[in-house]
Amino acid sequence: MAPLSMLAGILLATGTTISAQDDESSVRAAAAEFYEALNAMFTGELEPMKEAWSHAEDVTYMGPTGGFHVGWKRVLQDWEAQAKLKLGGKVDAVDMQVVVGKDLAIIQNYEKGENKGEDGKVLTVLIRATNMFRKEEGQWKMISHHTDLLPH
Repeated sequence: MAPLSMLAGILLATGTTISAQDDESSVRAAAAEFYEALNAMFTGELEPMKEAWSHAEDVTYMGPTGGFHVGWKRVLQDWEAQAKLKLGGKVDAVDMQVVVGKDLAIIQNYEKGENKGEDGKVLTVLIRATNMFRKEEGQWKMISHHTDLLPH
């Protein structure tokens, strides 16, 4: 069974039902908001990232440089440190696969683009990502972002 199919099975096994097309559109919009926030963060602007995320204590972030951060306070600290680097460039989500349940959604995709390294050299970004969203007060908020680097 493919990983996305397994995740869909987990959603269904927990009593979550596949939602209407408008829920998928809302989840895709939340994902677009996250990637806009990610690109803003590359310029040092962090407010959109704060808006995209749930501020709950069960959120998780496993970025491409390692680490496993749990809880909004810790996740925010990591984003703040990254924002200070002002890596510039742009990253886009491509080949998005979406599974939507009643209150949880999972998106798997590639992140492709460019950033500057700390030495100022342009670096190609090629990352696999799994993003999880939870519906909170009628809005889809990111609750988990897990990435790993792919060879260039």
